[in-house]
Amino acid sequence: MSKKIIYVDMDNVLADYTTLFKERLQQQPEIAYPQSQYGFFSSLLPMKHAIESVNLLAKQTFFDVYILTAPSIYNPLSYTEKRVWTEKQLGMSFVQKLIICPNKGLCKGDYLIDDNAIGSGQDYFEGRLIHFGSEEFTGWQAVIQYFRTHYTLAEN
Repeated sequence: MSKKIIYVDMDNVLADYTTLFKERLQQQPEIAYPQSQYGFFSSLLPMKHAIESVNLLAKQTFFDVYILTAPSIYNPLSYTEKRVWTEKQLGMSFVQKLIICPNKGLCKGDYLIDDNAIGSGQDYFEGRLIHFGSEEFTGWQAVIQYFRTHYTLAEN
């Protein structure tokens, strides 16, 4: 039996993009794109329950979990900073599973956990979109509950 592939978006799914974006915009309103500033992506804080949830999914023998994130067109450093963030928050094992791609619909898999339903190819993803932050999937606890109802998740 082949493993189910799960892709997890980074911004506003693993990392709290919106809070820092709003803070930086308030601090420096003259900078229209705060995400274009050096250090923006590498300094994002994890979303509530994100790290432990992704680690739980990754340790299941029947899942293959990847981070699938789109780059910022306003910050060429986003590629490096997303890589740095991944190592800092999730370790080298996830660095090897980091995919930075502007069109998520090109990736083949079973699940895509993303806060956007459109914009970076999510609407062309052939698997199941788990729309993070939606009414059905309000946060990580709801996402994990979804997987618990469809799979027997090992805790250790």
